[in-house]
Amino acid sequence: MLIGELAERTGTSERLLRYYERAGLLRPERLPNGYRDYADSDTVAVRRIRALLTAGLPTRVIRQVLPCTTGTATVQPCPGVLDALRDQLRVLDERAAELAAAREVLRETITDTEGRGGDGRPSRGGEAAEARS
Repeated sequence: MLIGELAERTGTSERLLRYYERAGLLRPERLPNGYRDYADSDTVAVRRIRALLTAGLPTRVIRQVLPCTTGTATVQPCPGVLDALRDQLRVLDERAAELAAAREVLRETITDTEGRGGDGRPSRGGEAAEARS
């Protein structure tokens, strides 16, 4: 099937399908005219890729994991796959901790700003408190 049909079947843009090919996730055959010729199995592969991207995996990890997936995108134990998944989970945990810290700083900033009257200027009560300090 041509790229347009694969795009339609999977709800994925042709641009993304070309990107998946450049990333080594899809390997379509080439017709004599140079057009990409995708197999029916590529429809399932694209759905797996999308599911793994949604799980937060980068394409370099997906390239390693994809050959170890089943029709339902269940990952089978293959050499190195569990280590790659654990590494990615560690990266996501670190990012989540960084986001949580940033969220707390933002909350404190909002609380401090609200204490100043909401417009960044000290409230009247705040001015008196500042004068006393």
